[in-house]
Order: sequence, then structure tokens, then C-alpha cells
Amino acid sequence: MSNPTAAPPPRVGTRAVIAIAAATWAVLTALVVLLARGHLPFDRPALAALPFTTQVAFPTLGLIEVFALMAMVWWLTRRRAIPDMAARAPERALAGRETALVWAYAALGQAGGWVLGPALGYRPFSFHIAGTLVGCSQLASPGEVALWAGYNFVVFAVIPFLWFRRRYSSTQLNLRSSDRRNDILVIAAVMIVESAVELDTFPGFLKMTPHQLLLAAPLSFLVFFVGTVLPTMVLIYAILLPRYLRLTGSIPLTVILGGLSYAAMHLVEGWSVFRTPSDTALSLIFVALTYTGPGMFKSYVTLRTGNAWVHAIGYHAIAPHVIADAPLIAKVFAIA
Repeated sequence: MSNPTAAPPPRVGTRAVIAIAAATWAVLTALVVLLARGHLPFDRPALAALPFTTQVAFPTLGLIEVFALMAMVWWLTRRRAIPDMAARAPERALAGRETALVWAYAALGQAGGWVLGPALGYRPFSFHIAGTLVGCSQLASPGEVALWAGYNFVVFAVIPFLWFRRRYSSTQLNLRSSDRRNDILVIAAVMIVESAVELDTFPGFLKMTPHQLLLAAPLSFLVFFVGTVLPTMVLIYAILLPRYLRLTGSIPLTVILGGLSYAAMHLVEGWSVFRTPSDTALSLIFVALTYTGPGMFKSYVTLRTGNAWVHAIGYHAIAPHVIADAPLIAKVFAIA
């Protein structure tokens, strides 16, 4: 699909990208402090007892961990052949049209979740069900979880995959490994480190009974694998990421765009509050701060390995969605 005669993408300076990103992060963090006035209004029971300064610093601490994980992945992949992901995308004009169409479709899909949930007596939903990672004051019902997972799976994974798979190979969609041994090594290393961090941050998993673990852990894996892992992998890291690189010609900018895309797909979280303009602004800013870093890591590991399954298994399906969310699933499905 590569067109060697096409004009090369514009060169974007790495230092400029990093400087702009760092300044934007600092401005958004400062806005949180100014708007919140010492209190965040979010429905996040797992974090509510933390001091205000700790809650504000939480996304930045997470970003530091992301950079540490990136360094580890670079070291683990330093001797392998790094795939040319830009060559997996079509020529720039078509890549631009496809990117715009995917985002228009994704926006409609998000809006559909905001309408469908309340129409059936549930909350609006996005890429996470209410209570994911941070808990919530009102648990989702089993029906709400099933609707959320089924809707996301069909709209954001099945339909985009079938559409693009007719035109592009599994390799062009970053779904085939070029170095299985190294991919397995990266998956294992990332999963071990991230699981340790998650267990320290969300220790509820260690407090579950053997019976709860036996039932809730595999159920949590299944629910979140269908409801968010596969939709994330297909929509952003199989389809959009190669096109971002083709359009920008910049790995740092592609990593950031992947992170912003991941945050955008979590626009309405279960903990978000939209009662006032200030609450709305805080909710949207915190979505960006919370999810851009993890989304950047997913981008980076996919660019280094050329295999979107690596992040899906090593940095999504198990940690956090089994480690952090098995206790939530045990409560939702009344597993004692």
C-alpha cells in the first residue's frame, strides 16, 4: 500500500512536540487546581480518601511510570527489527480520508452509547463501565455490563475490523507478530511490572476469597476483553496508529496522537460529573490527564513491536482489568 512517489509527510521536530506536550500537561494540571479549589467532585470511592494534592498528582505519577515502562520496552526491543508501520498504511491522501472517516464513525458510536444507555434505563457509557478502576457509588447491574460490553464490541471492534480487513492484511492492521519470542518477552515483562503497580494501588484483588477469585477473575477478563480491550486495539492501534505515522512522519507525535485518541474514547466516564460548567471542565480535563499517558504507552509498544496484541495482553486485559476490576465484577454479579 506504500507509494514511494508520493510527497513525504511533513517533518515535525521531536523537541517541539515534547515541549508543546509538556507545556499543555502543565497548563491542564494548573487548571485543575484553579477550578477544583481543593476538592474534586468525581464519583471515585477508591480514591476519595486521598488528599487533594495526591489526587491531582495521580495522573502525573502515572505518566512517570509510563515513561519508565517505555524505557523498559525500548531496552527489551533494542535488538529486534522495528517494523515500518508507516508502510502499512495507504498513501497520505487516502490515509487522511480513512482517518477522518474512522473518527466520524467513532464519534457516532460514542454518541450512540450516550443515547442507548439512558434509553434502556442505564447510564451513558463509553469505553469503561461505571466503577472501572476507581469504584462508584451506584453499581452497574449485570444487564448494564452486558449491554455495554456487547455494544462496544460490535460497534468499535467487529464492524471496523470487518470493514478494514477486506482491504488490508493482518500485518497491515498490526495484528500479526514479526517476532513472537520478543513479543512474549515484552508482554511478560510489562504485565509483571504493571500488575505489581496495580496491586499496590488497588489492593482489593488481594482481599478476595478463593471462591471470588475463581469466578470473578475470569469473568472480569472476559467482560473487559470484549467491552474495552478489543475495541481499543482494533479502532486505535490496528487502524488509526499506522495512519497517524503516515500522516505525520513523527514517532513522538504519533505516540501522543495515540494517547489522545485513547483519552477521547473515554470522554464520558462513570465518575464524570456534568452538573456545572466547572465540573464539566474538570471531568474533561481529568479524562485527558488520566488516559493520555496509558494510551501513549499502548502506542509506543505497538510502534516498537508492530503488534497491537502486545499492549492488549500485557497492558490492558490483565492489568488493570483483572487486577483492579475483579472486585468490581464480584460485586456486580454478587459473587460471594
